[in-house]
Amino acid sequence: MTVLTKVGIDAGGTLIKIAYLKNDKVELVKFPSSQMSFTVSWLHEKFPAARFCVTGGKSDVLQRHLQLSVLKMAEFEATCKGVLFLLQETEDMPQEFVLTNVGTGTSVHIVRPDGHFRIGGTGVGGGTLLGLSRLLTEVSDYDDIVRLAPQGVRDRVDLKVSHIYEGSEPPISGDLTASNFGNITGISSGIETPDYLASVIGLVGETVTTVSVHAAMQHGLSAIVYIGSSFIGNEALAKVVADYTILRGAHPLLLKNGEYSGAIGALLSIE
Repeated sequence: MTVLTKVGIDAGGTLIKIAYLKNDKVELVKFPSSQMSFTVSWLHEKFPAARFCVTGGKSDVLQRHLQLSVLKMAEFEATCKGVLFLLQETEDMPQEFVLTNVGTGTSVHIVRPDGHFRIGGTGVGGGTLLGLSRLLTEVSDYDDIVRLAPQGVRDRVDLKVSHIYEGSEPPISGDLTASNFGNITGISSGIETPDYLASVIGLVGETVTTVSVHAAMQHGLSAIVYIGSSFIGNEALAKVVADYTILRGAHPLLLKNGEYSGAIGALLSIE
């Protein structure tokens, strides 16, 4: 019987991400934060004698439910530690980069060989995606949003630079968005639910990317590593972010399993 002794947990506002060692391999699992009681029961059953390290905004709530003594770790410290671990599996690991964590909101960090620090962020993120989608379309389920959005046509909703300079050569790329949702003025029909959802994802992706690219420019960096729960199964958002980052002159890296970075960092901090 395999004894599981180390568990890292990132208790976030939307998801509880868990990383643990099994036969010297890191295993990953997640639960909705709304299922806190179920998650705690699962942890007690699976890891009856484990050492826990927790991080994230709901770490205190989780600890009270666990009723155990646990190690605690600052969220940003855990996230950066986990990202550096995951980057070891990539072929082209950058030595210094902007780290953008797109969760409920978005946090932006600078990571260099001698350390890391947070430079800011934006309230636009996964929470925006869910909230605006519900307000505009009454679609509130995340899986439904990411399923329907790729069927939408953003040009029915968003105003591009090429729309403004129709028939002439624009001074900047015509593919750039001139105004999110700026093409629906006076339109009362023809826009369908997937169109709105695609444009909401576009708004979130372009805002996150713009903040990240500006951070990279200010600090003389070109690589931007994107992580966060907002990318789970969300190929539309990943594409917007990757394409827009390249269009703005930077190099994107969307890290596989990046949403588990905090949990992995917490796990690695257990002696």
